[in-house]
Amino acid sequence: MLSINQEKLIRSLSTKKGREKNGLCLVEGEKVIKTAGDAIEYTFTNKDTSDFDKLVTTETPQNIAAVASIPKLTLDDIMSNKIIVVLDGVQDPGNVGSILRLCLGFNASLILIDSADVTNPKVVRSSVGAMFHVPWMHVSAKESSKLIKSLDMPIYRLEKKKDAIDIKKAKLKKPLILIAGSEGGGIQSKIKGESIYINHNDKLESLNVGHSIAIALHALL
Repeated sequence: MLSINQEKLIRSLSTKKGREKNGLCLVEGEKVIKTAGDAIEYTFTNKDTSDFDKLVTTETPQNIAAVASIPKLTLDDIMSNKIIVVLDGVQDPGNVGSILRLCLGFNASLILIDSADVTNPKVVRSSVGAMFHVPWMHVSAKESSKLIKSLDMPIYRLEKKKDAIDIKKAKLKKPLILIAGSEGGGIQSKIKGESIYINHNDKLESLNVGHSIAIALHALL
């Protein structure tokens, strides 16, 4: 059975402040727990507490959840991959989770500028635990320019604008940094780089950020 203190801790993990204070996050479902591996501190089910449905975040709770340690990552970890994806203002947890899976699949690191918190239970769930294996870090818009320039890598901005180059003609080579913004807002950062775009039917106003990154990462194979 969960103790009163454990239940109190688990409730606190629904907030960013609580997760940062404790260095822990909530993981839900057998598949995600399995992917999290050694990061798992302990698991619990509805047999361990009468408040199971209130402790987890899904509307239709799975049978098991867990408390896991948030990975402690450094800039060296980020630079361990030859592709660094930068998300600028991507607030949708589902998109961030999907992009974490893409980063895992294509050996990329992830830097998030004013984007959804990777430790958010919705992001953890939609990433299917990829956030435990992908090097990632959050930075503020103010800090981002200096940090990204310090990486000393070619920078490409995924955006459809007048002087952008078709990704098929861009001849991308690793290592590189790929910046993408939200579908609605685009890239807000003024970080300089070569603009590239993915050509598509004009009847479609824009591609989802996750779809765009998937196409771009595949182009780098």
